[in-house]
Amino acid sequence: MVAGSLGGRRLAVPPGAGTRPTSDRVREALFSMLGDVGGTRVLDLFAGSGALAIEALSRGAASAVLVERDRRAADVIARNLDELGLAGGEAHLVRAPVEVAIRAARERGDAYDLVFLDPPYRLAPDLGPRLAEALTPLLAPGARVVGESDHRAPLDLPGLRVTHDRRYGDTLIRIHQA
Repeated sequence: MVAGSLGGRRLAVPPGAGTRPTSDRVREALFSMLGDVGGTRVLDLFAGSGALAIEALSRGAASAVLVERDRRAADVIARNLDELGLAGGEAHLVRAPVEVAIRAARERGDAYDLVFLDPPYRLAPDLGPRLAEALTPLLAPGARVVGESDHRAPLDLPGLRVTHDRRYGDTLIRIHQA
C-alpha cells in the first residue's frame, strides 16, 4: 500500500501474466489526482489483486465492492482482505463476471462515488462503450470513474467527461466525471 492507514503493507498478487497489478508509482499518482476519497463508496471492476480498492479503503473510503471473475485472482483478493482485516467489513468481494455484478448492483439500487475499471488491456477498446452505458445507473451524482488501459488501445467511456488524462509508460489513466 502506498499511503493511509494500511500504508507500507504488501499485497499478494495473482500468479501468472494474466493479471497486471497497478504499479505503486501509478497508484500513488492516481490517488494524488483523485485527492480526498474519504467516505466514498467504491466499485472496483476487474479487481485483480484488489490494490486499487484496498488503497481507497486505506485512504478513508467508506466501503468497497471488488469484482473479479478469475478464481485465482479472487482467491488472492480474499487473502489480501483477510490479512488486512477488511474481510466482512467495509470490503465485499464479488466472484462473478463484471456484467453479472453490474446487473445485480443495478437491481439492488446501489450507487457508487468512485469506480475503478482496469480490464484486460486487449479488451479495453471494445468494452468501453458497453461499460459506460451499464455503469451510468450506478453512478452517484458527481461520481468519478477511473479507467486504466494501454495508451495504444485506450478505454474510452462515451458520455462521461474526462477530467484527467495521464500517461505512465504504456499505461493510460483517465479520470471521468459523471
